[in-house]
Amino acid sequence: MLNIDLHCHSTISDGTLTPEEVAQRAHAAGVDVWALTDHDEIDGVARARSAARALGMRHVGGVEISVTWAGKTVHIVGLQIDDTNAILKQGLIETRTGRQARGRAIAAELATVGIADAYEGALKFVANPDMMSRTHFARYIVELGICRDIPDVFNHYLSEGKAGYILHSWARLSDAVGWIRGAGGIAVIAHPGRYQFNDVAFGAFFDEFKQLGGTAIEVVTGSHTPDQYPYYAQVANRYGFLASRGSDFHGPLESRIDFGVLPPLPANVKPVWHDWF
Repeated sequence: MLNIDLHCHSTISDGTLTPEEVAQRAHAAGVDVWALTDHDEIDGVARARSAARALGMRHVGGVEISVTWAGKTVHIVGLQIDDTNAILKQGLIETRTGRQARGRAIAAELATVGIADAYEGALKFVANPDMMSRTHFARYIVELGICRDIPDVFNHYLSEGKAGYILHSWARLSDAVGWIRGAGGIAVIAHPGRYQFNDVAFGAFFDEFKQLGGTAIEVVTGSHTPDQYPYYAQVANRYGFLASRGSDFHGPLESRIDFGVLPPLPANVKPVWHDWF
């Protein structure tokens, strides 16, 4: 059985390792098929492809697009994308616009609860200032010793209803799915178990995603708990979605799940890669 991991991040967005280092770590953990899915950025895809080929791994072009839906942030992964597609590239540029301004607003909010100089502190962890994210602020807060780790930060800061949370308007769901499909890719709902929707809202979200041409959801992911694997397998079958799998790896000391640790997909779902090989 192939070990397939279709969701992870590098320094191109909010990971701590370069695309080449992520490839090496995935390969060392026994991953056979791998996708780098950085947030709103595809500049690392060519590097990931070259590194994977050098290591003998199969590579899948990927991206994770930030979307605002019903006033909430959700993420849509694109797999098998053409990373040279001009429309996708321009869409991602537009989606990234405003990250620096949002970062300054986050810093101002954190200052009101006694966390000073957060913008400058977060910058130390950012390879590309255009890609500043909440994770970079979380690393600074851990460095200060205010929280013990990244999950602890999000339990106290930066999440909805907490100090430092700034609502940002990302791409529309229709745009994200359209860009992915236009680039020859497959649109996948990332870690649905993370979103705070009620059953009615989830139903509307899944219906709209499917109507727009979305075809898969992540079932087994490092952002789900083990009890959520069978639940989202049922969701996939109910809506006719293909099922995806990925660690959502960000870094050796930050990720809940490392490469090579996740169980396989449940036997009752059709994998998103069912016709790739």
